[in-house]
Amino acid sequence: MELIFATQNINKAKEIQALVPKTIAIKTLQEIGCNEDVPETAPTLEGNAKQKSDYVFEHYKVNCFADDTGLEIDVLNGEPGVFSARYAGPQRDSNDNMDLVLKKLKGNSNRKARFKTVISLILNGENHTFEGVVNGTIIEEKSGMEGFGYDPIFKPDGFDSTFSEMSMEDKNSISHRGIAVRKLVEFLSNKVSY
Repeated sequence: MELIFATQNINKAKEIQALVPKTIAIKTLQEIGCNEDVPETAPTLEGNAKQKSDYVFEHYKVNCFADDTGLEIDVLNGEPGVFSARYAGPQRDSNDNMDLVLKKLKGNSNRKARFKTVISLILNGENHTFEGVVNGTIIEEKSGMEGFGYDPIFKPDGFDSTFSEMSMEDKNSISHRGIAVRKLVEFLSNKVSY
């Protein structure tokens, strides 16, 4: 079975391919010739995920899914949230984004945060939504070399390591995206005969 993942982010595609059964081939937008910017203008993670999957289905008529992920920090009233990728500006630079978060949290003892992923799947024209959340803390300085995005400053509850200090397998076993993808996979397993 082939599923198009509405992303240009090869890291996210690899992360998800590692989570799904080998009978499901995850293809990126480039692999179906979609090089345009898929719109992401909704005010919520749910809205963005649905907007992206709707766009791909409408233009390419393929089974597809899209996700949107945000880091929500309590003391910043849920920021960066839906603006996580471009928090520090349109350049979408992870280091700039992390630096801005660390600057805004400087001297603040409340560093509670959560990562939230919402997946919007369109299968045979029907839309389905899956969500994953992991709670944690923003540490005071970047630590670790793995992962991407805010991984070097996010330490999930119950662990001594940031996402960036974990292997992809360990991160996937507990991450927001891992939780949402497992719900997606479970749904597909019940829906589709391999």
